[in-house]
Amino acid sequence: MASEAIWLSYDLGIRGDYESLYAWLDQHDAKECGDSLAFFKYEYTHDLKTELKLDLEKAIDTKTKKIRIYIIWMQEGKQKGGFLFGGRKASPWFGHSSIETQDDEL
Repeated sequence: MASEAIWLSYDLGIRGDYESLYAWLDQHDAKECGDSLAFFKYEYTHDLKTELKLDLEKAIDTKTKKIRIYIIWMQEGKQKGGFLFGGRKASPWFGHSSIETQDDEL
């Protein structure tokens, strides 16, 4: 059996099953790393991402539309990241930087 260090970022929405997720994280001796971020070691047999997703589906209600769970791990010496549930959405910081523009010509 293999073991991998995982960072798990979660957003279950307002009515998400946080209690079950917290129990699952506690069972895996996860460490708190800030708002909605946890770190833990996960044991798997063949495919980390698939097995972790199936494990979470058994432990928490993943049927809500707004659930988003993203993991970061090392694979063959490279950092990997991917969504187990949900996907990327518009960044709240989009459009907040100022971009220098050149003078307009009339």
